[in-house]
Amino acid sequence: MIDAFSRGDRDERDEAFEPDADDLIADLETDGGGVPDADELEADVERVLEALYSRIGEGSPEPRLHATRRVVELLGDVHEAYPVVHVTGTNGKTSTSRMIESILRAAGLRTGLITSPHIERLNERIQLDGAPIDDERLVRMWDDVSHVLDLVDRELEQQHEQPLTFFEALTVLSLAVFADAPVDVAVIEVGMGGEWDSTNVVRGDVAVFTPIGLDHMDRLGNTLAEIAATKAGIVKDGASVVSAEQAPEALEVLAARAADRDASFAVVGTDARLTADATAVGGRLISVQGLAGSYQDLFLPLFGAHQSQNAALAIAAVEAFFGGERELAHDVLEEGVAEVRSPGRLEAIAKDPLVLIDAAHNPHGATALATAIEENFAFDKLVLVFGALEGKDAEGIIRALEPVIDHIVVTESDSPRARHAEELAEDVRSWTSLEIDVEPELDRALDLARGLAGRGDDNASQQGVLVAGSITVIGAAKTIAREEGWLSV
Repeated sequence: MIDAFSRGDRDERDEAFEPDADDLIADLETDGGGVPDADELEADVERVLEALYSRIGEGSPEPRLHATRRVVELLGDVHEAYPVVHVTGTNGKTSTSRMIESILRAAGLRTGLITSPHIERLNERIQLDGAPIDDERLVRMWDDVSHVLDLVDRELEQQHEQPLTFFEALTVLSLAVFADAPVDVAVIEVGMGGEWDSTNVVRGDVAVFTPIGLDHMDRLGNTLAEIAATKAGIVKDGASVVSAEQAPEALEVLAARAADRDASFAVVGTDARLTADATAVGGRLISVQGLAGSYQDLFLPLFGAHQSQNAALAIAAVEAFFGGERELAHDVLEEGVAEVRSPGRLEAIAKDPLVLIDAAHNPHGATALATAIEENFAFDKLVLVFGALEGKDAEGIIRALEPVIDHIVVTESDSPRARHAEELAEDVRSWTSLEIDVEPELDRALDLARGLAGRGDDNASQQGVLVAGSITVIGAAKTIAREEGWLSV
């Protein structure tokens, strides 16, 4: 395994920061105080969330590493306390990250996991041993790191730079949680891109690339090659690189980066491959030829052939983490794959009628979603509840889903980036001949869609509702289902 404690590259701009406060964090240990009561804890959580969300949002990331690096160094190099599997790409990052974590956990390692965005609660983004961190740990660790964040904010202000963003602060918090736990390995999903994403302060022992497509083009580049170059920035010297199948222009960029960094380079589809994939009750039954072994008849409790490809990539990534030459124990792998959960990925949240939520928010993800629906369900009628954020290719999503849906209810979330339902509906009408309703209030949109799908009919199992287009919409839909009492999972 690659040395987990060697440093990665440093941004030359870090020279502006000369560490001069070695004793700044002497008081960062747990205070040993009593456990707060429920009301106090709830208030503390609200305080943490308010502090985080008051920062610059995820839609406007700062293309820099020096600010995050300054904080983690002041916190005692919390980013170097454990080996890391670093995951980037355009689609499938979260599911692949969850699969890698689950397999590593089944192998007996204590795991940390960073994914984004969350579906309902921010705690979901930071996980220990497969579970979101609890509120008490969230508050305690925030109180440990927040004054260092404030210190670096002041330094940035003196440099005439923006303060730490929401995602930079959240990255620091996550890395500190893992060091405090401590974990044996962290699986870290990139927020956006790779090269200048705040998670890239870590030294990824394994760099994993899911399929790369055209997304966030205003930030990452206008071509697949440009976007791949930005994402390839996570490859560190001597790392192990594992990639899904890519378009030739993207694959060429990744291979060149690996060669430049003296990193090994393996591609699923060439060096490892999915050898069997079939629909099974509740998911898929797959077989994989990995980098070091052959693994037969693994049950994956997720829908869609794209999830089978994600699983093959995850297995190869875990093999690479253990050196790439050792076959994984079949019972460990079987357990790790079977225990995978990926909330918000074709997730059933209710019955009568069946309500599915899916995080597809670009055409590539929507195409995979449509294929998965065709493969796993036989709907007589499927009603889409659709909302989208500004800047997203809503037309591409609708055109990808149109073959499997029968009716559309256009709505919106409470995100400040959400497109207004009436305006979005006008565009949707120009893209499809399907019947369209508009209901800006999401709870009413869900009620309308469930009624249109035939709630309570004898053949309700053949009728359903699909919520997609924006992660903010699917997260709010799941919360509404819970609060109104029709969440049935």
